[in-house]
Amino acid sequence: MAERGVEIDHATLNRWVVKYAPQIAANAHARKKPTARSWRIDETYIRVRGKSTYLYCAVDRDGQTLEFVLSENRETASARRFFKRAIGTSGVPGHIAINRSGANLAGLQSINVILRFTGVGRIIGIVQSKYLNNILEQDHRFIKRVTKPMLGFKAFHSAVATLAGIEAAHMIRKGQLGQKGTSAFKQFVTLAG
Repeated sequence: MAERGVEIDHATLNRWVVKYAPQIAANAHARKKPTARSWRIDETYIRVRGKSTYLYCAVDRDGQTLEFVLSENRETASARRFFKRAIGTSGVPGHIAINRSGANLAGLQSINVILRFTGVGRIIGIVQSKYLNNILEQDHRFIKRVTKPMLGFKAFHSAVATLAGIEAAHMIRKGQLGQKGTSAFKQFVTLAG
């Protein structure tokens, strides 16, 4: 925009991110490649209004992003809501690796009860190991590197929208949209179009 002589305030860019990033992220999720049935799930904290909120993330064994949800609390209900959303977008996995978090374990066990009673035919295997989530910790490192200079977020809804945009950009970088030989910019234009 500067090359074209247009001056844009940072607040305008923020409004664009809040408005358009969720739409781009939804398009990215709709176009992503199929993923493996072995998942890794963990959460990291993000500062919103000076308080810790929790970004739940799921990747498959190859590091492909499955789902992410920002929650104000780290509790069983938040974990269950995240698992339902991840299963709704990516299908039922064979097994999930989680850390020693009691909330994640309880949320996953409640999902298994739901699966058992709905007659899906299989339940999700639960593996508790902090070492299997190393691939997910690398995704957290990327998020932290991008959000740390922001010094936190002022509003929860803008944090959700901004993180959706960051995750969509990260999915493009990973080559998760299945458009080999296409530049990251052209993939972004396809998502934004």
